[in-house]
Amino acid sequence: MRNIRRMRRHRLLPDPLPPRRRALRVAATLCLCALLGGAAAAQQAADEPPYEPQLMRLSEILGALHYLRPLCAAQDSPSWRDRMQDLLDAEALDEARRRRFVERFNQGYRGFASVYRTCTPSARIAMNRYIGEGADISRDVTSRYSR
Repeated sequence: MRNIRRMRRHRLLPDPLPPRRRALRVAATLCLCALLGGAAAAQQAADEPPYEPQLMRLSEILGALHYLRPLCAAQDSPSWRDRMQDLLDAEALDEARRRRFVERFNQGYRGFASVYRTCTPSARIAMNRYIGEGADISRDVTSRYSR
């Protein structure tokens, strides 16, 4: 109860800075946050390969297809989960990166599991589009970055 009173009392106090100086302080704080966030993003981007966003999207597509294909009675060999495992074996060199791939795979799976309980025409359309997009990503990454 005391904390609530303190918070209310704190909100009622006027800001000691005039509006113009307050705006400058906010702008300076935002610039500092952008610089610090940019440095962290640059460090993370330096560690990642340039095709990282495409592989993350491919992981999400594989998760969605892992849910949709059996739902629509399509038998694939190897399964989409096996294809994801191959991607993990090839690309996930450290545990943090592996976790990001798995999170995106699960995100794709759960996204369609929350919407589709049976195979519908829209599920088939989504499935075909995802197969096309996954093929495009695979072709683009291998043609650009393979040695």
